[in-house]
Amino acid sequence: MIFTYLYLIVLINIVKGDDKNWASQLVQDAIKDFNDKTSKSGDELYKYYYTSQSRPIYDALDNFEIDDNYDFIIIGSGSGGSVLANRLSEIPEWKILLLEIGPEPTGLTDVPGFGTYFLFTDYNWGYLMEKQPNMSLGLADQRMHWPHGRVLGGTTLINYMIHIRGNHQDYDRWAAAGNPGWSYNDVLPYFKKSEDYQVTYQDENYHSFGGNLGVQDVPFRTEAAGAFTRALQEYGYDYVDYNGERQMGVSYVHATLRRGSRSSAWRSFIETCRKRPNLRIITGAKVTKILINPYTKTAYGVKFVKAKKTYKVNAKKEVLLSAGALSSPQILMLSGIGPRGHLHELGIPLIQDLPVGERLYDHLTYLGLVITVNESIVIQSSQMSDPKAFVEYNLKGTGPLTSIGGVEALAFIRTPESRDPDPTFSDMELIFIGAGLHSDRGTFFRRSFRVSDESYNAIWRPIEGKYAFSIWPMLFHPLSSGFIRLRSKNPWHYPLFYGNYFTDPENSDIKTFIASIREVQKLLYMPAFQRYDAKLVENIVPGCEGYHYDSDSYWECALRHLSVTLHHQISTCRMGPPTDSGAVVDNQLRVYGVNKLRVVDTSIIPMPLTAHTNIPTYMIGEKASDMIKKDWLNQNVSF
Repeated sequence: MIFTYLYLIVLINIVKGDDKNWASQLVQDAIKDFNDKTSKSGDELYKYYYTSQSRPIYDALDNFEIDDNYDFIIIGSGSGGSVLANRLSEIPEWKILLLEIGPEPTGLTDVPGFGTYFLFTDYNWGYLMEKQPNMSLGLADQRMHWPHGRVLGGTTLINYMIHIRGNHQDYDRWAAAGNPGWSYNDVLPYFKKSEDYQVTYQDENYHSFGGNLGVQDVPFRTEAAGAFTRALQEYGYDYVDYNGERQMGVSYVHATLRRGSRSSAWRSFIETCRKRPNLRIITGAKVTKILINPYTKTAYGVKFVKAKKTYKVNAKKEVLLSAGALSSPQILMLSGIGPRGHLHELGIPLIQDLPVGERLYDHLTYLGLVITVNESIVIQSSQMSDPKAFVEYNLKGTGPLTSIGGVEALAFIRTPESRDPDPTFSDMELIFIGAGLHSDRGTFFRRSFRVSDESYNAIWRPIEGKYAFSIWPMLFHPLSSGFIRLRSKNPWHYPLFYGNYFTDPENSDIKTFIASIREVQKLLYMPAFQRYDAKLVENIVPGCEGYHYDSDSYWECALRHLSVTLHHQISTCRMGPPTDSGAVVDNQLRVYGVNKLRVVDTSIIPMPLTAHTNIPTYMIGEKASDMIKKDWLNQNVSF
């Protein structure tokens, strides 16, 4: 279907009059053909998309050769690794190797409106959380999907492109916890360094222009999103630049887009440096181990597999691990860095006893707040398949295909449950979606979250064809935390992921979620929403029939059925001072007790941020690059 769409972009540019009806029919036929295939597995869908398409590759297998020695080896090409590759290769004397297990992406990933489809391909690892008692009860097999990028550019090719830095207090507290150099004033220059900020409403002195990463308003907006922003202001919140001076308030979403197309790590940082002669990029490379001298505890290289052949390469200066919060801890533990007892039970020789994977924070959202209205002010699925949408996107970079998963606006609120001493510190985010899981009649959107047939049929199927939008509350600062374990010492086996959601002793996470639901209920009474007779859908969540609807007990049951991750996992290789028994890296991102090894990705973030994690990870990559340059250009190496 997608290839037919792109073909029609060209076709519609040249056809006129009645011929446009013929082109429109082709689109509809393509939709039916594609929907007929949606029962296929992720691997089958991947083959359906790509096997007949020729795409550029970095390394042809019939003539693959590799040097033995590099100055820096970077493992993983997501937000952190892509920045490292770009910035370190600016030094022509340094020889850089970037290893990525996934392929180079197709250009179709540039189209924001196609984003959900790529969750069903090999661009996504397809990880599932282990079953947790009394959690994920409304999801298929009671297993939560944990998306994680497996492609050049990492998760930035499959995420929703939401741009949020975080609250000033996030970084000031990060630094105050014994991590000098990570206060808001310290990191602001690195946020600004990456960006080309083209958002219309922005605070002066907080942004910059001309950087690698495109940031702009989403060109497509519904009237429902306007009602949301007005209702929040009627309720008492200001319209703000949430990436500027003040975060708390409401705003249309800022997105990692450039001229309406996805500004991924691949497009923004890798494509712009890939031809540098001192940078080697190898795709399809599965890193199985970081090579570490057990006597000196010095990282000296990497072992990886490509096309069933094993290679070893040496790093003269450093190994830089940027595989993400789910894969970096796996690679460290396979290399002998991790909890002593866990590695011992798997027969992995211990290099350094560190709490790798022992703590994991994540951001949950609740899918079930769906609101009907009496006018066509929401996203319609027909808009996405209208041939005009493809013409508009192709020629202008505008229209419904620029929609980032339907996300149009955000509100940063403080509920009565918050106990934080700073009154400007939000505890919940309200994510406005100009559509719902019903909008594509359950074809893709709900399957990306593994919502079960029973749940979908009870809540969303009855409103198919009706005008409805969604508000997803997201908990910024959970007290509950999970962990990661190796399944075995076989590097090809997926790790075991334990979310441990809603397990804090005082049930504060649940209480804060329920408080946010009460805030949404009040919000719907604002004039901006009442103009459209906005009403919360009250279809009962299957499994919660025994509770009185709208009681706190009912909402707790609903939350335990239909809460899902927004894939913001952090802290699995967390930063902390030497006195912090839970720390894996220091404030220079160096792994404790191991020389010439740093971790540069979301896993080092020590505490939940008032942010989505993509933009903070770009910042980490920028800051790490400067640290590394300072150390090695000045020969100030302290390993």
